[in-house]
Parts: sequence; C-alpha cells; structure tokens
Amino acid sequence: MQYWLFKSEPFKWSWDDQKARGDKGEEWDGIRNYQARNFMREMKIGDRGFFYHSNEGLEIVGIVEVCKEIHPDSTADDPRWECVDIKAVRDMPKPVTLKQVKATPELSDMSLVTSMRLSVQPVKPEEWKIVCRMGGLDDA
Repeated sequence: MQYWLFKSEPFKWSWDDQKARGDKGEEWDGIRNYQARNFMREMKIGDRGFFYHSNEGLEIVGIVEVCKEIHPDSTADDPRWECVDIKAVRDMPKPVTLKQVKATPELSDMSLVTSMRLSVQPVKPEEWKIVCRMGGLDDA
C-alpha cells in the first residue's frame, strides 16, 4: 500500500463534502499539474491518503482511500488530464495542522513541507505513522 495527501480548499470541496459522497467516493478532478497527475497514475485501489484543507484551516482533517484507479478527468477536454476517485474512510480525531507538521523534525522532508503548492503528493510510510499518531490514530 502507498500513502498520499490530497489538498482541497474547503470552500470548493470540504471534508464534509467528501464524507457526504459515502462509499461511492468522488472523482479527484481538476488537477492540471503534470507531477500531481503522474502521482495519481501510481495509485492503486486501497491506497490511503490524508485529506488536507488548504488555504483555510491548513490541517489534515481525514483519511481517504483510492476507490477507482486512473481514468479520464470528466472536467477536462484534454485527454492528458486524468484522475482517481477517493472515498472518505474516517475523521482525523485531532486535526493535524501544517504548523505542527513543520514543528516535527521527523517530518522536515515531508512533501507537505517541501512541495507545499502540489495538490496531490506522496507520503512516506514513516510519515504516515507519525501524522496518524499526532492525529490520535494508531490503526489508520
């Protein structure tokens, strides 16, 4: 299993919006960055990810799971743009803020710190465990 982080501005698509989609999940559409698209091409069903509120909140608020592998992005006219579908798995009991992540030396190389603008990014297994513990989860 691989781990990821998905960023969304809550006024456009919030954690509550994601949870409301249930097990059907939602297309992670609108990504127009090649690196982010390429990361989605690596994703497999069952991969887990953090759901991060960007611009407002600046915090990891939930855990998602890839429920459909790469396919054409329905919001794009250009076939180069593809996406995956994700579904909400669980709330993060204690949201983990960007400030907390930056203050944790073991997370200094995390993409959230080093590639802040990238809307889809990988998370290393050890980073996943640390952030989950910070958020009050031991079994995510």
